[in-house]
Amino acid sequence: MALSVGTVVANIYYVQPLLPDVGRSFNLNAAEIGVVAMLGMAGAGVGQILFVPLGDIRERRGLIVWMTVAASMACALAATAQNGVWMMAAMLLVGFTVAVNHVTIPYAAHLAPPAQRGRVVGIVISGLLIGILLARTWAGWIGEVFHWRVVYGIASVSMAVLALVMRRVLPASQPDIRLSWRELLVSVPPLWRQLPGLREAVIVNSLMFCAFNVFWTALVFFVEGPPYFYTSRGAGLFGLIGAAGAMGAPLAGRLADRYGARGNVFVAAVTMSVSFVMLGLWGTHLVGLIAGVLVLDMAQQLAHVSNQTRIYGLIPEARSRLNMVYMTCSFTGGALGSYFAAVWWHLAGWVGVCGFGFALLMLALLAWWRIGRGE
Repeated sequence: MALSVGTVVANIYYVQPLLPDVGRSFNLNAAEIGVVAMLGMAGAGVGQILFVPLGDIRERRGLIVWMTVAASMACALAATAQNGVWMMAAMLLVGFTVAVNHVTIPYAAHLAPPAQRGRVVGIVISGLLIGILLARTWAGWIGEVFHWRVVYGIASVSMAVLALVMRRVLPASQPDIRLSWRELLVSVPPLWRQLPGLREAVIVNSLMFCAFNVFWTALVFFVEGPPYFYTSRGAGLFGLIGAAGAMGAPLAGRLADRYGARGNVFVAAVTMSVSFVMLGLWGTHLVGLIAGVLVLDMAQQLAHVSNQTRIYGLIPEARSRLNMVYMTCSFTGGALGSYFAAVWWHLAGWVGVCGFGFALLMLALLAWWRIGRGE
C-alpha cells in the first residue's frame, strides 16, 4: 500500500520541476504555467468528492484497481498533449485519479489493530510523502535527459503494472454500510457539524499544505536563477533532501499513538513556520536552503500523519467520508498554493513567496487555537 500511494501521488508532482519546459513547449505565460500546476491539485480535490466516499459503500480492492487503470489513461493523455489546453485537461484528469490513494489509506487504517493504527497509517503515508518528493527528482532527471513527455509515458505504463499487482496482492473487502452515493454525500455535512476535531484537522492541514506547495512550486523558479542556475534535474534533486525528512513518517505515527495527535500538529505548525523564516533569510545559501527543506518536510509529514490518525479514530464506519472532507480541503489548499506560488514569485520574488508561506502558518496556528478551545 505504501508503494502504491507513493507511485500514484507522484503523477501530480512530476510537473513541478518540468514547469519551465512545459511552458516553453506550449508558449505559456507565468499565470498559465501556474494553472497547469494548480489543475492537478484541483482535480485531486474534486476526485475526493466523486470517488473517495465510495470506499465506505463499495468493494475496496476493485475500486482501487479500476481507479489505477484510469490513472494510466490520464498519464497517457498528458504524455501526448498537443497544446496548453490539452495539457491542462490532462493534468485535471490525472488529479481525479490520484483520489484512489484516499481509498487506500483508510483501507490500511481499517485493516490495522486500533493500538497500531498510527504506526500503520504512518508507514503508508511515508510512501505517499516519499512519492511526492522523489517525483520531483525523477521527473527532473528524465525531463532533462530525455523529454518531459517521457516522464508521463513511463508513468502511464507504471500505473497499468500497479493495477495488476494490486489486483493480486490486496485482500477483497466488503463495505460496512449500505447507502447510495447520494445518501453518502448527504451524510457528510452532519459529520462536519458534529466533530470539531475534524474541522480543526481540515482547516489546519489545508493551510499547511497550501504553504508546503507554495514552497515546492516556487522552488523551481528560484533555483533556475541566481545564485544557483540549476536545470530541471538540479531542481528535482531537492526532492531527495525532502525524502530524507519524509522517512520519519512512521515515527510520527508512533508519536501520535503515544502522545496524542493534536499536540503533534501544534509542534508541526510551529516548526514549519520556522522553516519559512530559514528559507527567507538563508535560502540563497545552499546549506540554508537544504536545512529549510528538511525542516519543512519533517513538519508537513508530522502534521499530516497526526491529523489523519486523529480523524480515523472519530467514527470508524465513516473513515472514507471523513478522509474525503479532509483530503478535498487539503488538495484545494495545495492547488491554491501552487497557483499563488507563481503569483507571488512574479510579484515579489523569493522573499514574497516565503512571507506568504509564513503568513499561512500563522493562520494555521490561529485556527488550531480557536477551534481547539471549543472541543
